[in-house]
Amino acid sequence: MPVNRNALIRYRTIDNCLRHKYKKWTLDDLIEACSDALYEFQGIDKGVSRRTVQADIEMMRSNKLGYEAPIVVVDKKFYTYSDKNYSITNIPLTNQDMQVLTEVADLLKQFKGFSHFTDVNEMISKLEDKIYVQKTAAAPVIDFEKNDNLKGLEFIEVIRKSIISQTALCITYQSFKARQASTFCISAYLLKEYRNRWFVLCSSHQRNAPLLTLALDRIISIEPDSGEAYRPNTKVDLSTYYSNLIGVTKSPKQSDCEVVFQVDHENAPYVITKPLHHTQKLLTENADGKVFSIRVVLNYELERELLGFGCRLKVLGPRILVKKIRENLRKALECYQEIPEKRPA
Repeated sequence: MPVNRNALIRYRTIDNCLRHKYKKWTLDDLIEACSDALYEFQGIDKGVSRRTVQADIEMMRSNKLGYEAPIVVVDKKFYTYSDKNYSITNIPLTNQDMQVLTEVADLLKQFKGFSHFTDVNEMISKLEDKIYVQKTAAAPVIDFEKNDNLKGLEFIEVIRKSIISQTALCITYQSFKARQASTFCISAYLLKEYRNRWFVLCSSHQRNAPLLTLALDRIISIEPDSGEAYRPNTKVDLSTYYSNLIGVTKSPKQSDCEVVFQVDHENAPYVITKPLHHTQKLLTENADGKVFSIRVVLNYELERELLGFGCRLKVLGPRILVKKIRENLRKALECYQEIPEKRPA
């Protein structure tokens, strides 16, 4: 059954609402959410009628689209899913869907050997695994790293659109160190992912404010219509801004340096097959292990990466980094100075 784009937007919006475990949704709430979504994605300023949303709910409950959504009403007022893990995005694929996806996967595989398309390799593997699971009803053979409890993912699309359209955003943000949230306007330039967390590189409209890298999971709210003019990036090359560091923490004027470290023979193969950074070089080998170098900015993420190897890795330079690593290890050792006595059974 063909479905128009506006209906799909409403279905997806209702689905997102009902998957929200920490809020109770009345029919009026769903109507407002659908109206907001149509305005955001389609520019439709006319609100959605009560009858339309009620019809959408009945359509999602039915098997006409294959959803058969377990939508129930609690306390004669609040809509929710009886199955807390349900989503319309998890419905089985039809045979026609499978045929199309198989053809797409075959087409994408042709680009695997080209360096310009290396970023699609993981996507192809995910797609092929999804097709295999659907066809055979077997367990997945690939388990990709994911975190379903990440916060802030709902802001990715609005930030992406603001970058493309070059419109300023007004955000309410609270860092882990701040006692209370603050509200200010930003011009966003780049979305960045690091270890399953998302960040946005932006400039604050506050006077003489430097470039900021803000974590999306610390954003409380975003107002797309800030009323302020967008400020284009004139400070950094976005294509290379993060290339000289591990993680996301740096300032525009911060320069990189050579970091030298030694890894014991047992763990050196792991560092060789999965380099800490694209600048990694093998310098030499001795009785204690292999010595490597990388050229990166000194930051918190680098320290955490190196400390993760524990006693298997020794930082040799620069001296300021050696001092920080030594201090971190000293504090860690202090945590284990007093080992509690074993309680009698």
